[in-house]
Amino acid sequence: MKSGLDRKDDYEKRREHLANLNDEQLKQRFWDLTDKITEPLIDMAKKYTSPSIERSVLLRMGFNSLEASKIVEILYKKDLLGHGAGNVVYKLSKKENIDYKIAGKKIIEGYPAEQLF
Repeated sequence: MKSGLDRKDDYEKRREHLANLNDEQLKQRFWDLTDKITEPLIDMAKKYTSPSIERSVLLRMGFNSLEASKIVEILYKKDLLGHGAGNVVYKLSKKENIDYKIAGKKIIEGYPAEQLF
């Protein structure tokens, strides 16, 4: 049965530029194209966030909603949300060699988080 959307079989023509590639080259081309496709998505994830997303990250890290909201509010005012609230807390915890929950509380208490970047 033929549908109204019949397509001319042009597989051989469309694969000409790939015909001379071996398996390793095809695999590399696949990953190169995958990187090219996902690069804008990763870039958007890095550049575009929102306070609600950042609060959600902090909630999943174990902060309560009041702590998460306060940390996000502070980081938003300091224009640090683009770094990711969880990342800021993590960087502080590594720098000070303290638990990340304590690092979050330090930010709430006034730690100058902008000095981490």
